[in-house]
Amino acid sequence: MSGRDKKISGIFIPDLKLSPLIVQPLTLSHYAVVNALGRGTTATLDALRAGRSGLRRCDFMDAALDTYIGRVDGLEGEPVVARLNDFDCRNNRLAMLGLAADGFESAVAAARARYGAHRIAVILGTSTSGILETELAYRQRDTAGKLPAHFNYRTTHENYSVTDFVRHYLKLQGPAFTISTAYSSSAKVFASASRLIACGLCDAAVVGGVDSLCLTTLYGFSSLEIVSAAPCRPADAERSGISIGEAAGFALLEKTNGREDAPCLLGYGESTDAYHMSSPHPEGTGARLAMLRALQRSGFDPAQIDYINLHGTATRANDSAEDLAVSRLFGSNTPCSSTKGWTGHTLGAAGITEAVIACLCLREGLLPVSLNTATVDPAFSMNVLLENRRQPVKRVLSNSFGFGGNNVSLILGYPTA
Repeated sequence: MSGRDKKISGIFIPDLKLSPLIVQPLTLSHYAVVNALGRGTTATLDALRAGRSGLRRCDFMDAALDTYIGRVDGLEGEPVVARLNDFDCRNNRLAMLGLAADGFESAVAAARARYGAHRIAVILGTSTSGILETELAYRQRDTAGKLPAHFNYRTTHENYSVTDFVRHYLKLQGPAFTISTAYSSSAKVFASASRLIACGLCDAAVVGGVDSLCLTTLYGFSSLEIVSAAPCRPADAERSGISIGEAAGFALLEKTNGREDAPCLLGYGESTDAYHMSSPHPEGTGARLAMLRALQRSGFDPAQIDYINLHGTATRANDSAEDLAVSRLFGSNTPCSSTKGWTGHTLGAAGITEAVIACLCLREGLLPVSLNTATVDPAFSMNVLLENRRQPVKRVLSNSFGFGGNNVSLILGYPTA
């Protein structure tokens, strides 16, 4: 260990200048998102500019909970395409809306023509997949306890369901798998795609995540006493928990092709706290290591990051740990905020939702306010934005930290910046 290396709470943190892990940038040649703010990136951008939240009082099914949710309108009346009827469930309906947004389906069709269907991977993240279908099926059991005949676990509830649906919908035949690591799921897909492309298993990848509202998450998180009775307030001194949302987001990753108008994946970092099943390490050591590794792979120093999209769930423990991780690595100058006040915590879709928002920040030169945050926790050192800021943005770091301390940080930006 060199004199510059550090050890925090028993976790070895390598010096930033040591062991470079530079990866080749990948272009996000197209991306799309659907969440409580609406369908497509324009709806999300308009809300960010206006400071308009998509959260509303819980009106999902018969959930009798005093909380706010980020719900996507219209899913109940929009079944999946007839040719894939076996996949019909809320989660796959949401996935289909995401594929139809922002011309994403057409962009993938063009890539399929360039590379061939077998050379494009599909890697998606989710936490609960279509568990709502199982919840509904259990409500429909007959007097002998038998589930209804129409219930198909494999094509609706199973974690691979959404990836299998997207793969068939887009007519792709390359490597395909689902990642389910709670809130980091659809951020880890970027790292997996980078590795697949680097080792020649595919030429491009459809990455993303889908997570839809269900009773398991609403009641489950309520039982953990981390669901807020008001719209979530990330980093606020009076924060009281999360607001659960749902979302679908996708990105088409390709090797850089000289485009200067498209954002790129410049680096990624992954780590695991191995500290507690559901709580982050209180000193944020694993989170800091993920950010450090993302910087190493990108070749940038902390001072070269223009904005940090925080994981920022608005729970006491998460926000405190992230503040320590961010401020110890970036100091108190780098602007940062959480965008969960707009969309809610979209769980397994949080990584892709916030990666797309990062791309909008890059394109528009917009640093979004941490919505609903009135007074930043006085114990915090990181620079939390309390109003929108307009400035040139070249590089954004986006954090996604899951249960059990499964941490991912992505750096997105322009390769020539």
